[in-house]
Amino acid sequence: QVQLVESGGGLVQAGGSLRLSCEASGRGRGITSMGWYRQPPGKQRELVARITSDGTTNYADEVKGRFTISRDFAKNTLYLQMNSLKPEDTAVYYCNADQERGPVERVVTVTFWGQGTQVTVSS
Repeated sequence: QVQLVESGGGLVQAGGSLRLSCEASGRGRGITSMGWYRQPPGKQRELVARITSDGTTNYADEVKGRFTISRDFAKNTLYLQMNSLKPEDTAVYYCNADQERGPVERVVTVTFWGQGTQVTVSS
């Protein structure tokens, strides 16, 4: 099993920056992509950004140009650099990872989630 632990959340004023980290541990072989999601108060969880094993990134329109996702494969750690934060960025941020499991002739992808870290942006 893969365990994901987020860190770096907190309280920041509008216009400020935070960097979130997510460390993957356990049986992490076969992880193909990792991502960040967030759940604002009273809303459903939504995609923030994802990065695949080849470095391809995808961002939600709301964060393009402000957030940057990166992955350190040697440390099994995912990062989210958040700049120019806005009050509407306030949410619980979750790290996730997709792991491919065999047999090779019938591969299945299993998704793991962290417990989340609170990001609060004040006006």
